[in-house]
Amino acid sequence: MLKRPIRVLIAKVGLDGHDRGAKIIAASLRDAGMEVIYTGLRQTPEMVVNSALQEDVDAIGISILSGAHMTIFPKIISLMKEKNMNDVLLTGGGIIPENDMKKLQESGVGKLFSPGTDTSLIADYIKQWVTANRN
Repeated sequence: MLKRPIRVLIAKVGLDGHDRGAKIIAASLRDAGMEVIYTGLRQTPEMVVNSALQEDVDAIGISILSGAHMTIFPKIISLMKEKNMNDVLLTGGGIIPENDMKKLQESGVGKLFSPGTDTSLIADYIKQWVTANRN
Protein backbone atom coordinates (compact mmCIF):
# COMPACT_ATOMS: atom_id res chain seq x y z
CA MET A 1 0.00 0.00 0.00
CA LEU A 2 1.31 3.44 -0.93
CA LYS A 3 1.74 5.95 1.90
CA ARG A 4 0.94 9.06 -0.13
CA PRO A 5 -0.87 9.71 -3.40
CA ILE A 6 1.09 9.15 -6.58
CA ARG A 7 2.40 12.47 -7.91
CA VAL A 8 2.67 12.86 -11.69
CA LEU A 9 4.08 15.75 -13.70
CA ILE A 10 2.49 16.15 -17.15
CA ALA A 11 4.44 18.27 -19.62
CA LYS A 12 4.41 19.50 -23.20
CA VAL A 13 8.01 19.90 -24.37
CA GLY A 14 9.14 21.99 -27.31
CA LEU A 15 7.07 24.03 -29.69
CA ASP A 16 4.11 21.67 -29.90
CA GLY A 17 1.09 23.81 -29.01
CA HIS A 18 -1.60 21.11 -28.97
CA ASP A 19 -2.35 20.33 -25.34
CA ARG A 20 -5.85 18.84 -25.39
CA GLY A 21 -4.51 15.29 -24.95
CA ALA A 22 -2.23 16.32 -22.09
CA LYS A 23 -5.14 17.98 -20.32
CA ILE A 24 -7.33 14.89 -20.80
CA ILE A 25 -4.59 12.66 -19.36
CA ALA A 26 -4.06 15.06 -16.44
CA ALA A 27 -7.79 15.01 -15.63
CA SER A 28 -8.05 11.23 -15.93
CA LEU A 29 -5.05 10.69 -13.64
CA ARG A 30 -6.60 13.07 -11.08
CA ASP A 31 -9.84 11.11 -11.34
CA ALA A 32 -7.79 7.95 -10.66
CA GLY A 33 -6.63 9.49 -7.34
CA MET A 34 -3.25 10.88 -8.36
CA GLU A 35 -1.89 14.35 -7.69
CA VAL A 36 -1.12 15.93 -11.05
CA ILE A 37 1.10 18.89 -11.84
CA TYR A 38 0.58 20.22 -15.37
CA THR A 39 3.46 22.40 -16.56
CA GLY A 40 1.74 23.88 -19.58
CA LEU A 41 3.14 24.43 -23.05
CA ARG A 42 6.65 25.01 -24.39
CA GLN A 43 8.72 23.43 -21.66
CA THR A 44 12.38 22.48 -22.11
CA PRO A 45 13.74 19.13 -20.91
CA GLU A 46 15.64 21.03 -18.19
CA MET A 47 12.46 22.75 -17.01
CA VAL A 48 10.61 19.43 -16.87
CA VAL A 49 13.31 17.65 -14.85
CA ASN A 50 13.75 20.60 -12.48
CA SER A 51 9.99 20.81 -11.91
CA ALA A 52 9.86 17.05 -11.30
CA LEU A 53 12.59 17.36 -8.67
CA GLN A 54 10.94 20.35 -6.97
CA GLU A 55 7.53 18.65 -6.93
CA ASP A 56 8.94 15.29 -5.74
CA VAL A 57 7.00 13.37 -8.38
CA ASP A 58 6.82 9.62 -8.91
CA ALA A 59 6.31 9.89 -12.66
CA ILE A 60 6.79 12.27 -15.56
CA GLY A 61 4.40 12.07 -18.50
CA ILE A 62 5.41 13.75 -21.74
CA SER A 63 2.81 14.50 -24.41
CA ILE A 64 4.45 14.88 -27.79
CA LEU A 65 2.94 15.33 -31.22
CA SER A 66 5.73 17.30 -32.90
CA GLY A 67 7.94 14.43 -34.06
CA ALA A 68 10.81 15.46 -31.77
CA HIS A 69 10.44 12.41 -29.49
CA MET A 70 13.83 10.92 -30.46
CA THR A 71 15.50 14.11 -29.22
CA ILE A 72 13.32 15.06 -26.25
CA PHE A 73 12.98 11.71 -24.45
CA PRO A 74 16.75 10.91 -24.56
CA LYS A 75 17.54 14.41 -23.25
CA ILE A 76 15.10 14.01 -20.35
CA ILE A 77 16.43 10.51 -19.53
CA SER A 78 19.99 11.90 -19.54
CA LEU A 79 19.05 14.75 -17.19
CA MET A 80 17.18 12.35 -14.90
CA LYS A 81 20.26 10.10 -14.69
CA GLU A 82 22.48 13.12 -13.92
CA LYS A 83 20.17 13.99 -11.01
CA ASN A 84 19.90 10.36 -9.78
CA MET A 85 16.17 10.23 -10.44
CA ASN A 86 16.27 6.44 -10.72
CA ASP A 87 12.96 5.95 -8.94
CA VAL A 88 10.95 8.26 -11.21
CA LEU A 89 9.07 6.84 -14.18
CA LEU A 90 9.39 8.62 -17.53
CA THR A 91 6.42 7.77 -19.71
CA GLY A 92 4.36 9.55 -22.31
CA GLY A 93 2.47 9.40 -25.49
CA GLY A 94 1.53 10.98 -28.74
CA ILE A 95 2.46 10.46 -32.35
CA ILE A 96 5.40 8.07 -31.95
CA PRO A 97 6.07 5.24 -34.45
CA GLU A 98 6.29 1.76 -32.90
CA ASN A 99 9.96 1.30 -33.87
CA ASP A 100 10.82 4.56 -32.12
CA MET A 101 8.80 3.48 -29.06
CA LYS A 102 10.90 0.31 -28.85
CA LYS A 103 14.18 2.26 -29.15
CA LEU A 104 13.09 4.73 -26.47
CA GLN A 105 12.03 1.94 -24.11
CA GLU A 106 15.41 0.26 -24.62
CA SER A 107 17.05 3.54 -23.53
CA GLY A 108 15.11 3.64 -20.25
CA VAL A 109 11.81 5.31 -21.13
CA GLY A 110 8.76 3.52 -19.75
CA LYS A 111 5.76 2.41 -21.74
CA LEU A 112 4.60 4.88 -24.38
CA PHE A 113 0.98 5.28 -25.44
CA SER A 114 -0.62 6.05 -28.79
CA PRO A 115 -3.54 8.43 -29.28
CA GLY A 116 -6.83 6.77 -28.41
CA THR A 117 -5.43 4.61 -25.61
CA ASP A 118 -7.98 4.05 -22.84
CA THR A 119 -6.89 6.42 -20.06
CA SER A 120 -7.54 3.78 -17.41
CA LEU A 121 -4.72 1.70 -18.95
CA ILE A 122 -2.34 4.64 -18.49
CA ALA A 123 -3.42 5.17 -14.88
CA ASP A 124 -3.09 1.44 -14.14
CA TYR A 125 0.40 1.33 -15.69
CA ILE A 126 1.59 4.29 -13.58
CA LYS A 127 0.09 2.83 -10.39
CA GLN A 128 1.72 -0.56 -10.99
CA TRP A 129 5.12 0.94 -11.83
CA VAL A 130 5.14 3.26 -8.82
CA THR A 131 3.98 0.51 -6.45
CA ALA A 132 6.82 -1.72 -7.67
CA ASN A 133 9.52 0.98 -7.75
CA ARG A 134 8.82 3.60 -5.08
CA ASN A 135 11.74 3.78 -2.65
